[in-house]
Amino acid sequence: MIINNLLIKLKEQNNEIIEETRTALLGMKGKIEVLRDLQVEVDIRHGESSYDILLITKFASMEDMDAYLVHPVHVEVSKYILKVMETGAAVCYKL
Repeated sequence: MIINNLLIKLKEQNNEIIEETRTALLGMKGKIEVLRDLQVEVDIRHGESSYDILLITKFASMEDMDAYLVHPVHVEVSKYILKVMETGAAVCYKL
């Protein structure tokens, strides 16, 4: 199994933007056949080094993850994320 974690720091950290972003990410669930699981978590600590949102996606293979990256639903959500994201970090690993 391939697991990809994406940390997102938003340009604006207010409840409305956080919830809109969370909803956009969760909106991919069930719409991309190669996406085995998707989880979205919101930071509760709000420290200086904290990111606002964690996206965890799971795939059967790297080929499935590559297919996800170019899937029209993911591409559309990515456009929104790029508008609201200040910075991001990712870790992808095999389990």
